[in-house]
Amino acid sequence: MKKIRKVLIGIVGFLLVVAVALIAYVYYLKPTYDGSIELKNLQKETTVYFDDYGVPHIYANSSKDAMVALGYVHAQDRLWQMELMRRIAPGRLSEIFGKVALKNDKFFAGLGIEEASEKAIANLDKNSQSYQLTMAYLDGINQYLDEGKTPIEFQLVGVKKEKFTIKDVYNIFGYMSFSFAMAQKSDPLLTDIKNKYGMEYLKDFGLDDSFNQVKIKVAKEKPVEYAAIAKSVTALLDQSPIPPFIGSNSWVIGGKKTKSGKVIFANDPHIGFSQPGTWYEAHIVTPEFELYGCYLAGTPYPLLGHNRDYAYGLTMFENDDIDLYEEQNNPANANEYKTPDGYATYKVRTKTIKVKDSTDVVLTVKETRHGPVMNSILDGLNPKKPVAMSWIYTQQPIQILDAVYILSHSKSKADFQKGVALIAAPGLNVMYGDAKGNVAWWATGKLYKHNPGVDTHFVLDGSTGKDDITSYLDFSKNPSAVNPDWNYVYSANNQPEAIDGFLYPGYYLPLDRAKRITQLLDPKSNWDKQAVSDMITDNTSAVAPVVAVNLISNLDTSTFNENEKAAIAVLKTWNGANNLNDVAPTIYNKWVYCYLKNTFEDELGEVGFTSFLGTHIMKQMIAKQVLNATSPWWDNINTKNKVESRKEIISKSFKEAIASLENQLGTTVPDWTWNKVHVVEYQHPLGKIAAIRKIFNVGPFEVAGSNEVINNQMFDYTNEGKYVVKGGPSTRRIVDFSDVENSWSILPTGQSGNPFSAHYSDQAELYNQGKFRKMKLNKEEIVRTSTKLILRPSKN
Repeated sequence: MKKIRKVLIGIVGFLLVVAVALIAYVYYLKPTYDGSIELKNLQKETTVYFDDYGVPHIYANSSKDAMVALGYVHAQDRLWQMELMRRIAPGRLSEIFGKVALKNDKFFAGLGIEEASEKAIANLDKNSQSYQLTMAYLDGINQYLDEGKTPIEFQLVGVKKEKFTIKDVYNIFGYMSFSFAMAQKSDPLLTDIKNKYGMEYLKDFGLDDSFNQVKIKVAKEKPVEYAAIAKSVTALLDQSPIPPFIGSNSWVIGGKKTKSGKVIFANDPHIGFSQPGTWYEAHIVTPEFELYGCYLAGTPYPLLGHNRDYAYGLTMFENDDIDLYEEQNNPANANEYKTPDGYATYKVRTKTIKVKDSTDVVLTVKETRHGPVMNSILDGLNPKKPVAMSWIYTQQPIQILDAVYILSHSKSKADFQKGVALIAAPGLNVMYGDAKGNVAWWATGKLYKHNPGVDTHFVLDGSTGKDDITSYLDFSKNPSAVNPDWNYVYSANNQPEAIDGFLYPGYYLPLDRAKRITQLLDPKSNWDKQAVSDMITDNTSAVAPVVAVNLISNLDTSTFNENEKAAIAVLKTWNGANNLNDVAPTIYNKWVYCYLKNTFEDELGEVGFTSFLGTHIMKQMIAKQVLNATSPWWDNINTKNKVESRKEIISKSFKEAIASLENQLGTTVPDWTWNKVHVVEYQHPLGKIAAIRKIFNVGPFEVAGSNEVINNQMFDYTNEGKYVVKGGPSTRRIVDFSDVENSWSILPTGQSGNPFSAHYSDQAELYNQGKFRKMKLNKEEIVRTSTKLILRPSKN
C-alpha cells in the first residue's frame, strides 16, 4: 500500500511539475507590456503606453525613434502574421506548410509581384523620409526577431527566422492589391456563358450597367472553357491563410448635417475574417507629429488613420484593373505567340519553390506582352489555349510606399490628395474629413480605356491588338467629390457617376447598402456619434423585403400547408431586419439559395454554379432577374420537351426551402431564428487542427447582420443551410471632430496575435454586440489607464 501511495505521489508530483512548467512557458511567451527594454539605434528614451485593450501609444522624441518602437511592438504582437503576409506574394508558404500550399505559391509566384517589387525598390529615393522611416520600422521588427520571444506558431510549424526587408513591405502591398480584384473570378465565367448560350443569357446580368441604379455622386473641385480560372483563383483566395479584401462602407458627414457643426467620419472596410484580424492599431506622438492608425502586418504606414486635424479611410473602388487575353500560339513554334506585328517569342522566367519535407519545385512562367500566362500557374487550363493576365499593378510604376506615407503625414487636404494620386493600383475610394469642415472622397487607380465595343467583362483577343488598352486617363478624370452641396460623401462599393460621359467598368456591388445609407443620411441633420454608431451596425436591408414580395407574387398559396402559409406570413411583414431572433432572414436566404440553384445550375454545371455564387454579379442580378418572366434561365435544360416558367421554378424553390428548414430546424416556424444558422468563427491557420482549435480560434459566435446590409456579415450560399460568415467589417471607426479625443473603434477579436495575450480576443464580445471602445488621444487618460514599457537606447 505504501508503494502504491509513493507511486501516486510521484505521478501527482510529476504532473504538477509539468503543469507548472507549462504555465511558466505560457507566461514567458506573453507579450511584454511593461518594464524596460534596450534597443539599438534609438536616439533617446521612448515610452510606450499599452492601454486597456493593448493599443500602444508611442511617445518619442523623433519620428525615427517612434518607427523603431512601432516595428518592435508590432512584431511582438503580430510577428506570425507578418511572416505569413510576406510569404504569399513571392510564393513561400510551402516552405512552412508543405505541399498543401503549393498551388497557392505557384499562382502568386507566377503573377510577378515580387519582380515588380524589386523594380519599384530600385527606383526609390533612398534619402526620402518615407524610405528612411520604413527602414527604421524594419529595424524595430528585426530587433524583436533577434531578441524577442519566438511565437509559438514558429515553433509548432518550424519557421526559420529571417530578417525583414523593404521587399517584404512591397510584397505585402502587392498581395493586398491583388485581393481587391474581381475580374479573374468573373470574366472567365461570363465568357463561358456567352460561348455556350449566347448573349441572350447575359441580359439578366446587367453588363450594360443598368443594374447600377444607385451611383455614387461626383462633384469636382474562339470558344474555349475558362471556368477553371474562376474556380482556381476563388479557391486559392478562400484557402489563403491571409484573408482577401472584399468590400466596405464609409460616409463622412459635413458640419451642416451634424448636431455639433463638426465633421463626423465613419468607415468599416470589409475583409475576410481571420485570427489575428487584419488591423493593428497604434498611436504615435512626437514633437512634430501625431497619428492614430490601423496598420497591415509588416507595413510602416497606416491605411486608416486620424489625428486632431483630419481622418481618412478606404473602401474598395471595385474598378476593373485586370484584363484576361486569349493568346494564339504559333502552330510551327510553341515558343512564339501571335501579335499585331507578327509572332513574338514568349519571355520565360523560372522560380524555385521550396517545399517543406519534399523536393523543390521549379516553376516556369511564360509571359506575353500582356502579362503572365495563367496556364502554367493554375490547374485545369487547356495548354493549347494560353490565357495571359494584364494587371495594372505590375505594369505601372508602384509608388504605394510614398502614397501611404503622404496620406499619413499630410498637412492639408491638397497635400493629402497628392498622395491619393500616386496609387495606380489597387482601386480604392479614399475617404477624407477634417477639423476645418472638409469632406471628400477620391477614387484611386490608373484608369484606362479600350476601343469602343470592347467588353472587358469577357476574356479578350490578345492576337490582333484591337482589344488592347488604347489610353490611360489622367488622375483628374478619376471620380471624386469634394465638399458637395448635399453635405456628405459616402461609398458602399457602388459605381460612380459618369465622367465626361464615361462610366468606368468594374465589378460593383448591388444598391442594397448604398440605398440604406442614403435612406438614413438624407432626412437627418442632427447627427452625433451615437447615431452614427447605430447606423454603422444597422442590420436592415432596404432591398431584400422587396425581392421577397416579388418572389411571393409568383406563388399559388391555395395549396400550401400550415408551415408554408406561416413562412409566407413572416416574409410579408418583414421590414428587412437581420437581427439574431428574426425568422424572416432564415426563410428568405434558404429560398434565395434554392431559387438560384434551380435557375442557374443546370446551365452552369456544379463547378460553374459554385463560382457564380462567389461573384458580385450574383448579388447584383437577383433583384432584377426575378422580375423577368421571359428570362431564358427559367427553363431547365435537363428536362426534355418541357420549358419551365418563372412561376414553376420559384414555387418549386419555395417548397424545397420550407422542407429543408423543417428537416434542419424542426417543424415550428417561429423557432427558425437567424442566430441558429448565421454564425462566425475567427480562424487561425493552425486552428484547423482539432486538438488545438480552441487555443487559436476565437468563437464560434451567433451573429446578426447579413450579406449586403450595412453590418455586412458575408457568407456563401451552400446547400447546408448554415450561413458561416467569411468576412465583414474588419474594424468599425467613428471619428467625431467635436470630441476627437474620444473617437470610437472596435476590432473583431483583439489587438494581439499572440494567443496567450490578454488582448487576443478581448474585443470579440463587444464587436458582436455592436459596441465600441475609445481611440484614446488624451495623454493624461492614456497614462492613467495604461501599462508602461520604456525603450532605452542600447549601451552597446
